[in-house]
Amino acid sequence: MTDLGPQAVLATFLIFCRVGTCLMLMPGFGSPRVPMQVRLFLVLAVTLALAPLLVAGVKASIPNEAPVTVFGLIASEVIIGAVIGLMGRMFFVALQFAGSAIAMLIGLSNTPDAHIEEDEPQAAVTSLITLTATVLIFVLDLHWEVLHAVVDSYAAVPVAKEMAANFGLIKIVDAATDAFMLALRITAPFIVYSLMINLMFGILGKLTPQIPVYFISIPFVLAGGGLILYFTSSEILQIFMTGFTEWLVRI
Repeated sequence: MTDLGPQAVLATFLIFCRVGTCLMLMPGFGSPRVPMQVRLFLVLAVTLALAPLLVAGVKASIPNEAPVTVFGLIASEVIIGAVIGLMGRMFFVALQFAGSAIAMLIGLSNTPDAHIEEDEPQAAVTSLITLTATVLIFVLDLHWEVLHAVVDSYAAVPVAKEMAANFGLIKIVDAATDAFMLALRITAPFIVYSLMINLMFGILGKLTPQIPVYFISIPFVLAGGGLILYFTSSEILQIFMTGFTEWLVRI
């Protein structure tokens, strides 16, 4: 029978701090389009589901119930959850950056669309890529890997053990490096295309200065960029989801 004493309540609240902070920053769960009440009840449900697995270990790790100690544990749990959530957020920030770069390289950056995932308007291509990637997280059951990573974090960084500041920074920097290298791989075909077509029309503009080549080139740039996006969209999402899955397995 589960003990519902003060230590069990404190241990459950500490689990809530780590899980809640992680899910608040993790893509999909922490989307501003999800109502705040839904996110709160989701975190409560996940916390209560994980509590039977983690409460015993968390209770054993609590040195005492002094107010100073409790406040220190709460701050530590929030920081650990924030580090895990920020690492996942880095991948979607990099994907959003890649989507904005793709929209700029194919000439669609001047047409911001209604915001879907973020609070500010962004190009329709960016919204399409990021929204599809967010849906794929749940379709491919990667949200379970996120929860698995949170559970495993209690073995790597127990509750009473303070995480070194340089350790958290190193983890975030490594995640940002992997994420933006992934973004570079995604945008590479569009970078090559933009360089080639702008060089071609630049040379044409020098050969025929009396013709407004820039205005003539816009439909061709859009058409070529649209074709490349059409034929590479599945590969873009596959590359991103593969990289994100590999990071979830390593974490």
